[in-house]
Amino acid sequence: MRNQVFESNYKKFGMIQLNQQTLDHVNTAQYKPYIKVLYLPAGYALTVDFRQFTTTQPSLFFIHFNQHIQIERAGKQPGYFVYYNRDFYCVQIHDEEVACDGLLFNNIYNQPMTELPPREDKIVTEAFGEISAELDSEESTREEMIRTYLKQVIIRATRLWKQQQLGSLESAPSAEIEFFRHFSRLVDIHFREKHGVMDYADLLAIAPKTLSKKFNKLNLSQPNDIIKDRILLEAKRLLVYSSLSIKEIAYNLGYDDPAYFNRLFTNRIGATPAAFRKQYNGTREVISE
Repeated sequence: MRNQVFESNYKKFGMIQLNQQTLDHVNTAQYKPYIKVLYLPAGYALTVDFRQFTTTQPSLFFIHFNQHIQIERAGKQPGYFVYYNRDFYCVQIHDEEVACDGLLFNNIYNQPMTELPPREDKIVTEAFGEISAELDSEESTREEMIRTYLKQVIIRATRLWKQQQLGSLESAPSAEIEFFRHFSRLVDIHFREKHGVMDYADLLAIAPKTLSKKFNKLNLSQPNDIIKDRILLEAKRLLVYSSLSIKEIAYNLGYDDPAYFNRLFTNRIGATPAAFRKQYNGTREVISE
């Protein structure tokens, strides 16, 4: 297996060619702390945060370090598994669309996949080829070149993601799109202690009814559904990938009444937390975090 790595002053970037022989390695816990970008040709099967994907054409996947990914099957053609830390590409935490906290890694659709049309596929694969060449070189400027090609991939994927996922929202005024993204970021930051629409309306300095009207205008899910979905995604992660008790998970997510958390989970997921954990423990190894 060829693992190409650049490492300097806490900055780390690596690339592994994906095929059936390397799947077990890239699925190990050692890559969990990293931000990941996957280039997968047709025929790959994977699970990202309990959602299953099968690629029917070349696709990119953008995985934040707090997400869980398992690649179950490789296609006939090799892919790329790129991993890096914040120090390499995200020295500052900022909200630009193409940052490590940008749209591809942080969206309330929980959609990590971007499909590549033929022209974009050619450009993206060439960029990965250039990254590989830079990783093999000894040039003093190779770090910046790698970062430049990575940013090119992210910019192109962001444009495609917006076309593929936002639909009519893409043509909405930029201020409306930014509002939608700002709400998404706030939920991701505060979901453990803020559970109600009024909490986020206060953060946004608007009335709760105004918040709901904005989402209705954009034909989006209701804010309360988005908040609860984010809480329950974290609950599922903790149930499957940690050894915390259900009561501890309830407290971790800001619920002083574990019975209320149990009812909320059961009503929205269709199974009790205990049943959900048992179902996934039968097929996955529980990894304590």
